[in-house]
Amino acid sequence: MIAMQYSFTLPADYDMTRIDERIESKGHLLNGFPHLKCKAYLSAKRQDEAYSSQHNLYAPFYIWDDAEGASAFLASQGFEALKDSFGRPEIDVWLPLAHCITDDVAKSQFATRHIAPITQQASLADLRKDMEEAVSNACKRGVTAVFAGFDPHTWRQIYFEMAQSLPVQPDETTQIYRVGYIAQ
Repeated sequence: MIAMQYSFTLPADYDMTRIDERIESKGHLLNGFPHLKCKAYLSAKRQDEAYSSQHNLYAPFYIWDDAEGASAFLASQGFEALKDSFGRPEIDVWLPLAHCITDDVAKSQFATRHIAPITQQASLADLRKDMEEAVSNACKRGVTAVFAGFDPHTWRQIYFEMAQSLPVQPDETTQIYRVGYIAQ
């Protein structure tokens, strides 16, 4: 398994309905893509009534069965079209520590992402144990999907959740997104 995300920061006055329309018209095109567990079409808007984002963002998040699926997607015509529209993005890639995708994932309305450094002193085995517990607890409280992982190149960890409702108390280090569509 592997997760990846790229993010486009859009101008403050960008008409974000264009992103909503893009998601609506193209989201279904990845349904059935080989090795894709799910793709969350995510956006964040500076002037959103439910929460405030620092930037306008278009930031899809992918969970793949394996690296072969991610590689095939990045070589696809669909990714070429995205690159033609927005430019070639830097892509964050994470290896899994723990994850859960429920049957209700398509009902997701919001996503949260928290990225933090992994200190030199941290034990990856302990981090895995902590993330397995966090993922288990998240699924028990009703999230629709959660992915905890790490990047061994930058030694950062990610904790990503999707849910049907907005989290009550996100902190300032957590990016909140609206989920426009879930491809599986």
